[in-house]
Amino acid sequence: MSKLRYDFHAIAEWIGEGETVLDLGCGDGSLLRHLADTRGVLGYGVEADPENVKASIRNGINVLQIDLERGLAGFEDGFFDHVVMSFSLQAIHNTIGILTEMLRVGHEAVVSFPNFAYWRHRQAILNGHMPVSENLPHQWYNTPNVRFFTIADFEDLCAMNSIVIRDAIGFDEGVRVREEPNFLASVGLFRLGREH
Repeated sequence: MSKLRYDFHAIAEWIGEGETVLDLGCGDGSLLRHLADTRGVLGYGVEADPENVKASIRNGINVLQIDLERGLAGFEDGFFDHVVMSFSLQAIHNTIGILTEMLRVGHEAVVSFPNFAYWRHRQAILNGHMPVSENLPHQWYNTPNVRFFTIADFEDLCAMNSIVIRDAIGFDEGVRVREEPNFLASVGLFRLGREH
């Protein structure tokens, strides 16, 4: 199993004991393993990459191989307490569609993504290059990212689509950022819901 990521603890704070969780783009299943061990959740993963599916199974995670671009049609409305998409939203073409689906099948959605307005990313662009960092580890020519957005862009998208931001945390190199997250945070982590 991969090293425990700093955002796992923050996500776990938003998940209640014994809740149901669907992790989209679950990778090797590390987040679900952590939530099962610390919160006793009943979790399921969704992953497209066959090697990650195998790794999730080795980690004891129930995982389905599904292309997220096709949505979550096989899941019932409101079946999960939380639907998580950690560091995968920027690789999805149908951003609004997947957010809508997450909030259809889950009572809350949790998403994290690299913030392209982060000051070090801006500095890289000012120096004439696309940013490469811990949270953006690929070069421009081999990146899986198809969307390049900021924390402020994401907040605007939520407002335009009646998605309620229930909580948000910015991180810089694993440390929580309290002020100016759109400029000082390399990663945004959001807990989302629907207006009632």
